[in-house]
Amino acid sequence: MAKFTTRSVIASAALIASVWLLVQLQPSPASAQTSNCDGPCPPPSDCDGNCEGGGGSEGEGSRAPPVVTGAASSVGSINDLGKQRFNQMITHRVLGTVLLGVNEQINCSDCVSAFGSAGSFSAGIHGRKELTPNLSLLAGIAYTQFSEGGYSVTSAPIGAFALRYDFTDWGSSRPFFDIGTILSPSEKVRYRRSYVTNFGPVTVDGQTSSQNYGAYGRAGWINRISPRDEIAASVEVWQLWQRVGGYSDQAVAFNPFDATIATGTDKTNLVKVGGQWTHLFADNVEGNINGGFVQSFANHSGLVATVTSSDGTIAPTVGNQSWFEYGGRLGLRITQGWVADLFVNGTAGPQPVGNTIHGGVGLRVNY
Repeated sequence: MAKFTTRSVIASAALIASVWLLVQLQPSPASAQTSNCDGPCPPPSDCDGNCEGGGGSEGEGSRAPPVVTGAASSVGSINDLGKQRFNQMITHRVLGTVLLGVNEQINCSDCVSAFGSAGSFSAGIHGRKELTPNLSLLAGIAYTQFSEGGYSVTSAPIGAFALRYDFTDWGSSRPFFDIGTILSPSEKVRYRRSYVTNFGPVTVDGQTSSQNYGAYGRAGWINRISPRDEIAASVEVWQLWQRVGGYSDQAVAFNPFDATIATGTDKTNLVKVGGQWTHLFADNVEGNINGGFVQSFANHSGLVATVTSSDGTIAPTVGNQSWFEYGGRLGLRITQGWVADLFVNGTAGPQPVGNTIHGGVGLRVNY
């Protein structure tokens, strides 16, 4: 019995010694992480190599944001806004001159005309009234919408009136003078600018209101060379003002050069040298063609933009411009005193005025 107990003790001791030896041969967690170090090893870490800022070079975990380029293109888009605003002044004036009878003869009887046009949507009424044998009142009112070169005038009531003094007592060849104004005190307008960055193109709109005013004087000479023909030549001097309310770019997903436009007033002065010819074909078709050369001077842009990521402000300039203006009308005398008109007006020249055309129809009654 004692012999059996001794064997059991010896076997148990041997088993315990084997287990202890195996435990001593297992590497510890710290030694497992640093067992491959050739020199002094760093303290053990619980990271597996994906910890932010650890295990890599300095700053690798907080990279600088990518650089956005396109500042020069953004400045160009602000300059384009200045050109849009200049074009708006000129188009407003062209549409206003229709209310002053630009497509009609210089001397004629009292009349009233209702019209509608396309190219720029416009609808209104205008006419003339003889106050004395030499003095006439020209006046009209219209509602219009037009777009050109990136901007859109979505609502614009326009009014115009002028006085014309015609020296009728001088005979068939004589001078005449006009003085008048065109005004649009409440316009709704949307301007658009586009620029390019290294991440792609950006297009943003800005909506605001504007007010347009113009005053002019005209001196000319009229000649009734026959009962069917009237020709005239004239020189006009204009001054135009346009006040545009301040606004900011619309909110879009990506616009690194966001712009804020301050309230400002644009101004320009114009000289126009032109002429016209009115002729009666057969007994019932009236024809008129007119045109002239226009030169602007002393232009001033009231646009001042503050742009994100740009130093200071941007104030574009618009140099002196020149272009041609043209117009024409065909009128069918449908019955005594009633005339159906087809007319066209436009500009031809380089930007920012460019090539534009506006056409329409009217119904005129002479009395």
